[in-house]
Amino acid sequence: MSIEPPSPPLSDDVVVLRPWREGDVPAITSACRDDDIALWLDQVPQPYGEADARTYVAMTRRGWKEGSHAAFAVTDAETGEVIGSIGVHWLDPEQGVAEVGYWVRREDRGRGIATRATKLVARWTIADCGMKRLQLRADSRNAASQRVAEAAGFSREGVLRSARFNPRQGRRVDFVLYSLLADELPE
Repeated sequence: MSIEPPSPPLSDDVVVLRPWREGDVPAITSACRDDDIALWLDQVPQPYGEADARTYVAMTRRGWKEGSHAAFAVTDAETGEVIGSIGVHWLDPEQGVAEVGYWVRREDRGRGIATRATKLVARWTIADCGMKRLQLRADSRNAASQRVAEAAGFSREGVLRSARFNPRQGRRVDFVLYSLLADELPE
């Protein structure tokens, strides 16, 4: 699947979504050292260092080039400061299915940043990239992530029981599955 970063970048009056850059390494490193990000996203290395952030930026560039995923830095529309991350993985492009995931740095949580970014990405993924279904998985214990999905207009479909082992939590995780279909995209 061939996907180009949107030009101009996706934006509303609060956030701008743009591809990651090498200059974002310090911001990624700082944010990903947060215990909450590590708790819910067990694939984020811990302890997290600059080499991990550089590897992540390189992986996001490959994703754009290969068409396997689209990763965005979520930045403050006024300052340009990195405040989060959101990405779309093309699960089954032939069938029009993609999945979205996100994190927001600790000091910017509770401001609706993830919801804004998810709405922007959903519109782009469905309206511009032609996907028919965008799904989102949230740990059943992560109430904040579930609130983001619902506030962004996603419908709760059910629970993927014992879907993955999270070694940091020492338990198998149940994921709540949400989706947004092309004909459900808010105007």
